[in-house]
Amino acid sequence: MIQKVVKNSSLPLLVVEDSDEDFEALGRFIRKSKISNPVYRCIDGEDALDFLYHQGDYQDLEQIPRPSIILLDLNLPGTDGREVLEQIKQHEQLKTIPVIIFTTSSNPKDVEACYRYGANSYVLKPMDVNKSKQAMQSIIDYWFNTVLLPMEATENDLY
Repeated sequence: MIQKVVKNSSLPLLVVEDSDEDFEALGRFIRKSKISNPVYRCIDGEDALDFLYHQGDYQDLEQIPRPSIILLDLNLPGTDGREVLEQIKQHEQLKTIPVIIFTTSSNPKDVEACYRYGANSYVLKPMDVNKSKQAMQSIIDYWFNTVLLPMEATENDLY
């Protein structure tokens, strides 16, 4: 029996990014790439954790899905990306969500710490526009078109 492989086109993406400019650039690139995934944005670490744990403004389980991919900046105000990553990867129901670090930090200590905490990828945000497009295209090609992602867990699994 042949089974049809379902693309990752309906799986939600959570972007944790405090820079409006970086988020807008990513959004434009996603639209141009014809990616139809729903995209959610959190602007800091506390906001991201509320989103993931369905707390605060994110208590409506029907409006706030479990993301299938998280694109995480490290340098966030308040709770930074390192702390968010650590909490995600320690949580039994969230730890299977792929977390892609997308940051300007090339500090070897950050790279090592993120992989130690369980990051699935560490991608530098290039300052050059063309190189930035290439980096975003690589992320999209790999995470949206190549890999199979875990199916969305039932919301009851989170509690």
